[in-house]
Amino acid sequence: MSSTDTLNRLAAVIESRLPAHGGNPDASYVARLLHKGPDAFLKKVGEEATEVVMAAKDAEHGGDRIKLVNEVADLWFHSMIALAHFGLSPADVVAELARREGTSGIEEKALRKAQAREANED
Repeated sequence: MSSTDTLNRLAAVIESRLPAHGGNPDASYVARLLHKGPDAFLKKVGEEATEVVMAAKDAEHGGDRIKLVNEVADLWFHSMIALAHFGLSPADVVAELARREGTSGIEEKALRKAQAREANED
């Protein structure tokens, strides 16, 4: 079973919890977050991102590396809730990573800055 299959199955469950698809906030954590709106799930994304940083710092100093995996899983999960809210999926993220493949990170960042400048000039 591939990681893409796992992400697609999880994305389908999250999508089924959207209010538009009848997600029940009394029966589902995901539906509850989605029902509360972006402030609720974006707060969770921020919390999980912070916990990833803390787990990575701990791992750097001999802490449990599996805690880092667990925190990244939580971050991905809550990020997938945000994607679903905006009508996006893990496949969109994978496509963006594929688009960037083989491009230097320095070049990619410079390109994004140039595109942002052009957009602001219009």
